[in-house]
Amino acid sequence: MKKFLFLFICVFINWGLYAQHGFVKGFVYEKQNSEPIIGATIQLKNTNKGTQSNVDGFFNITKIEPGNYTLIVSALGFDMAEKEITIENDDVTNVKIYLEKKARELKGVSISAKKQDRIYETKVGLTRITPKEMKIMPSIGGEADIAQFLQVMPGVVSTGDQGGQLYIRGGSPIQNKILLDGMTIYNPFHSIGLYSVFETDAIRNADVMSGGFGVEYGDRTSAIVSVVTKDGNKKNHSGKVAVNPILAKIFLEGPILRDKEDSSTSLTYIASFKHSYLKNTSPALYGFLGEPYKSKLPYTFTDAYGKINLSTNTGSKISLFGFNFNDQVNYLNTSDLKWNNYGVGSNFVITPGSSSSIISGGFYYSDYKIGLEEADSRPRESQINGFDASVKVTSYLENYSELNYGVEFNGFKTAYQYYNFLGYLQEQNDYTTQVGAFVKLKKSFSNKFIVEPGLRLQYYASLPVGRLEPRLALKYNISDKIRIKASSGLYSQNIISSKSDRDIVNFFAGFLTAPDFEIQNPDGTTAKNNIQKAFHLIGGIEFEIKDFEFTVEPWYKKFTQLITLNRYKLFASDPDFSIETGKAYGVDFTAKYSKGRHYFWGVYSYGYVDRNDGRQTYPTPFDRRHNVNLLASYTAGKKYDWEFSIRFNYGSGFPFTQTQAFVENINFSNGINTNYLTQNGNLGILYADQINGGRLSDYHRLDLSVKKKFKMKSNSLIEASGSISNAYNQQNIFYIDRIRNTREYQLPIFPSLGLAWIF
Repeated sequence: MKKFLFLFICVFINWGLYAQHGFVKGFVYEKQNSEPIIGATIQLKNTNKGTQSNVDGFFNITKIEPGNYTLIVSALGFDMAEKEITIENDDVTNVKIYLEKKARELKGVSISAKKQDRIYETKVGLTRITPKEMKIMPSIGGEADIAQFLQVMPGVVSTGDQGGQLYIRGGSPIQNKILLDGMTIYNPFHSIGLYSVFETDAIRNADVMSGGFGVEYGDRTSAIVSVVTKDGNKKNHSGKVAVNPILAKIFLEGPILRDKEDSSTSLTYIASFKHSYLKNTSPALYGFLGEPYKSKLPYTFTDAYGKINLSTNTGSKISLFGFNFNDQVNYLNTSDLKWNNYGVGSNFVITPGSSSSIISGGFYYSDYKIGLEEADSRPRESQINGFDASVKVTSYLENYSELNYGVEFNGFKTAYQYYNFLGYLQEQNDYTTQVGAFVKLKKSFSNKFIVEPGLRLQYYASLPVGRLEPRLALKYNISDKIRIKASSGLYSQNIISSKSDRDIVNFFAGFLTAPDFEIQNPDGTTAKNNIQKAFHLIGGIEFEIKDFEFTVEPWYKKFTQLITLNRYKLFASDPDFSIETGKAYGVDFTAKYSKGRHYFWGVYSYGYVDRNDGRQTYPTPFDRRHNVNLLASYTAGKKYDWEFSIRFNYGSGFPFTQTQAFVENINFSNGINTNYLTQNGNLGILYADQINGGRLSDYHRLDLSVKKKFKMKSNSLIEASGSISNAYNQQNIFYIDRIRNTREYQLPIFPSLGLAWIF
């Protein structure tokens, strides 16, 4: 295995460094701050040769005949630029292009995808989010957050204001990989589900891959969310200071060594810090609204992030970053939940001077620990820490085509302690190593047909299990306005969660790896291996009518093997783990309109998700049949300084396991000498035979917000905002106390004001 990986690395890196003659490559940046521009269109005038810039602003056009050319560069929201270049035989031309913002266009909300992006990218199950789109959402307290925008994505189901969990097209949170600049973030959402650990002003873009994702991503069976941060302003020092009833934050970025464009090396920084004090402000500011404000909302979190980036005049760069995120909440005055996540990482991008390839990768280390203490004096604890390392090579071919290949190494340790509902202590302490290698070709045929075949080799050393995972994505452009697409593939993962599907609400999510001993299949046979496996099949059609864009995506996921905690464990000798299977399917309808001052986004999702444990088939706790999200925004005023936003969400009821009876549990620790007639046993719960046979009431909520910008003389502005969450005060169920038979609700009507200084 090691010899194979070594050969794989050597062959493909040498291939990537092999020079392609007669081509032009370079980077596209914003003139204002030298940040890369994603998806810019680069064309050679009077030819059919062109390409797009990637997430680093990099582009490459190959196989160009020697001669003089005009390079035309355009991007949505920027003035078009032209640059004269000379192509010589057996040589490479390096350029940097800086685009000026269109002042008029930026005042509106025109953020539709560009024509080339829709034609030359398969984008099956992929939605790319920009900070500008995040800020359109009605934001509680005036601060936009990706956690709030993810909730309006097609196929995404949210647990609401509290709990901070997202379920993406039939997958549980443990089946979703969340990445920050390539590093895995094990818990990206705070207990109050309005906020994530990510700083919106530091984000360059976020890709949400809800299924059918490519071979460059491994060790997850449902979805990928990849967040990429900015390099930092290379021209000027800038930032934001904001305060509202929920939190205060400060964001800073700027140059240590300024970028002088064509001939300089730049060194930049990003720093952000935000702290929530809602548990202190809620009684004082909102006590007049009654409960739960009067008794205070028990949420506190603190997020700190920093990054330093060094960029050379050739476009190569290296970044160092670190973070510390923590969260603390006391639920219903009965459960204390705390978690902390810290990490450090490094990313690099290398552009070999004589090659049409770009090499990227990184090395990361993180540590996540969560603990829950309840009234039963049985604390639950979980910890996962380890490293990730990756190298990827992208070779740019003719006519919007690419070849991608790379390797990944992961090593992590899990420590877990948990008491099941019978009081048995379950512990696991493991260390595991994983290796992944992949190759993918993206080929475009005459601007009509794009095909992306790929193959991933995933090796789980601790089990040990090796697995080949072929994947394929396709797109056919019927016309400039109508496109069909599809993707399919095999997926696997080793990490599992301790969550129980019995719970109506489960605050604690422990992390474990699959055990290295034999586990029984639901039919009683022994499983061949202990990895979790899935198959994805996603289709879709995109079409446009004037300024409207419509997408329809039917999807299907089959979870052929899922490792779970054994819910039927009655005795210490019973196995801790069991195997389940499952399936999920649905269809998502998306409509988008963006022109001038107006923006509209609408999503309807139908979904069905079940599991089979060998005894019965049951719906998962996140099996929501119908989900509707409507978002609209309007920019007003002669100076485009007013913004009004509205969002409505409707979701049908979640399933839960009903309570059949309460029983007395007698402790027979003294055997036949136990006096069961006089002993006071513990209260026990007898659950209904059908798992998740009941349904909670439907969920719906309306959010409103308004923002006003006041420009200052010093090239800065003050932004005042007001918002109302749950505007008509709908009582949406959050938690049901089985013992007391009482209900707790999501946040009631929640008005807030915010103030921010942007400079």
